Amino acid sequence: MRALLQRVSNASVEIEGSLHSSISHGFLILLGIEAVDDTTDIEWLAGKITRLRVFGDDEGKMNRSILDTGGDILVVSQFTLHASAKKGNRPSFLKAAHPDISEPLYETFCESLSKELGKAVAKGIFGADMKVTLTNDGPVTLWIDSRNRE
Repeated sequence: MRALLQRVSNASVEIEGSLHSSISHGFLILLGIEAVDDTTDIEWLAGKITRLRVFGDDEGKMNRSILDTGGDILVVSQFTLHASAKKGNRPSFLKAAHPDISEPLYETFCESLSKELGKAVAKGIFGADMKVTLTNDGPVTLWIDSRNRE
């Protein structure tokens, strides 16, 4: 499972010209799921994200987690995070899990993240054509891969 995590001042998802979900201060997470991912990846990733200390403390040092700040989270499914551009110029998405596997894992990840956070997380719609808007705060952007546990 791969997550591209962005600390944001705000983020939103628009679908078919209408606002679907939005958050203010917190994280926008683009989530990619591989066929080999399972609930252990979900548990590890949800815990890691909610405990990451990337928000400023009173001295401006990255020393606070999203749990400490009361921030919000928006999760968007993005199979293209598992693209391979090794051969040719057209990316291959063979590592990305089929929707029959990835959609339930995406939903379970969002539920697990919500439990860790102590409140509902905002979401896109799995498989929809979405327009994602964000204001990256910092900018702070992290790449987290549950296979490598980093």
